[in-house]
Amino acid sequence: MAKSKAREYVWMQCTECRQLNYRTSVRVQGGVPKLQLKKFCPRSRTHTVHKLKRK
Repeated sequence: MAKSKAREYVWMQCTECRQLNYRTSVRVQGGVPKLQLKKFCPRSRTHTVHKLKRK
């Protein structure tokens, strides 16, 4: 039998410029977490908070 899809790919969106900069996988079993990470934004060239954005 095939494995169930326990992980899903999502985008990380910058809170300042609203650009989708990073793609990562999250575990969706038990609900999708509200993930916030401080990542580098190449558009503004600073470290900003990136939030989870599902397509």
